[in-house]
Amino acid sequence: MATAGLRQDLECSVCLSLYTDPVTLRCGHNFCRECIDRVLDTQDEPGVYSCPECREEFQERPTLKKNITLCKALQNFPPSVDDSSILCTYCYHSPVPAVRSCLHCEASLCDNHLRVHNKGPEHVLTDPSTSLGNRKCSVHKKILEYYCTEDAACICVSCSLAGEHQGHQVEMLDEASEKKKMKLRNVLLKLITKKKKTEDRVQNLEERRRKAQDKASRKAERVTALFIDIKRRVDDLEKKVLSEISRREEQVSLSLSDVIQKLEIKKDELSREMRHIEELCNMTDPLTVLQDPDTGDLCDPEEDGGDEDTGGHDGGDEDRGGHDGGDRGAELISHISHTLSAMIRDINVTLYGEDPADILLDVNTAGNNLLISDDLKTATWTRIRRNCPETAERFQDYQVMSRRGFTSGRHYWDVEISGSVLWKVGMCYPSIARRGRQSCIGDNNKSWGLYKGQGYNNQCSVTHDSKVIQLPQQISSNRVRICLDYEAGQLSFYELCDPIRHLHTFTAAFSEPLHAALWVFGGSIKISGGAVRNLHHRRILPSDW
Repeated sequence: MATAGLRQDLECSVCLSLYTDPVTLRCGHNFCRECIDRVLDTQDEPGVYSCPECREEFQERPTLKKNITLCKALQNFPPSVDDSSILCTYCYHSPVPAVRSCLHCEASLCDNHLRVHNKGPEHVLTDPSTSLGNRKCSVHKKILEYYCTEDAACICVSCSLAGEHQGHQVEMLDEASEKKKMKLRNVLLKLITKKKKTEDRVQNLEERRRKAQDKASRKAERVTALFIDIKRRVDDLEKKVLSEISRREEQVSLSLSDVIQKLEIKKDELSREMRHIEELCNMTDPLTVLQDPDTGDLCDPEEDGGDEDTGGHDGGDEDRGGHDGGDRGAELISHISHTLSAMIRDINVTLYGEDPADILLDVNTAGNNLLISDDLKTATWTRIRRNCPETAERFQDYQVMSRRGFTSGRHYWDVEISGSVLWKVGMCYPSIARRGRQSCIGDNNKSWGLYKGQGYNNQCSVTHDSKVIQLPQQISSNRVRICLDYEAGQLSFYELCDPIRHLHTFTAAFSEPLHAALWVFGGSIKISGGAVRNLHHRRILPSDW
């Protein structure tokens, strides 16, 4: 209790530990020099200094005086013992940390008791430990000195000579421990290497994610600006179209109003003539009827159609006006359609660019039943087998792959099939087999393909790792587009018909470069490039996946 009270008197009120280089302020309170310096540093800016304990203020930064009495007291004070320290077994008057433990005595010793401890060989000393009993054999109560390699157990000398481990191969504990440490160091090196690779992979992915985010952000800005411009252009186009419709409606209305007015006048004239004729017809005096001046030149109305013809001619003009208006309306609709198509084309160009991937076939991989064109764009089946030298690169019969492989990015390429009975198109890893069934596109886990063969009623299938999925729709076009998004792990197939139609998308975690691959029996397959014709300028790119 006295020691505990004395310790409290020797503790700094700032760090709550024993004083280190204790100093005194003018008010009489003591602190560690480093602690009070730190406190005074924080008070420099406001310029008001005070004691952390009594709050007495000083006009200037106080001078620190070393407390010699406290320094001497700390030199004679026993070292601090925390709850986790292993204490000397024999210092029962005050707790003193142990520096060694004796396995034979099952006791821990401080420096003083270690000096007078028995130096006999059976008194084995180790680092301080609280589990001394575990260092002895539970059967013979002797110190564990050996390691049985057959049973992977620590044993004593009696276990080795007469116990259950008799005749087993044993090693000294230190020797066995060093061997295990060596194995653990090797494991540690492998784990360090693996961790480094994982960290590099994470860093690479983080960088790719950052680039993808930056790229998406830039595209989003361009698309936003593009759509703002499109909305403005659509609004202007709407106003123009509505204004044109209103103008033409007014023009037609005025023209028809003029014709109607003329016909109304003609109708009134005809009514007057009809009434006069009726009056004459009701008269009994023949002389009056015959001598009427207004009917002297009267003729058959069916033969006198001049005015009516004029009216009909005017009406015909209006009919022509309506026809012309219809033509102009069709022209206006066509203009709108072309404008919107141009806007959609601008969006595709902004998002994905214009050009397809440049695919060239690798003649060194072409099978003996394939002919490759001079421009390296067409693979044609031939019945006459070529005698090309067999190499590790060359496929066995009807297959070829591209020179170029893709390890990142978004790409697309088109193929055109001509007169082929059986064909496959797709992509593969360069490590794909070159012989046997496993070498065909889709018949392994290193390739993905679209397949069409005999007896499928114009239906295609997709295949990967020998798993075949028959597509429900029929294929009418002889052109196919293949789209790759390497980072997203997507490989898509489209039929280039009108409208373009999505067939299937594979999803995978790509781990090697991807090469274009063709397999053809009968006919040929041509890699085509550029924009697709007669498709209203629409491009199928990764946005449709």
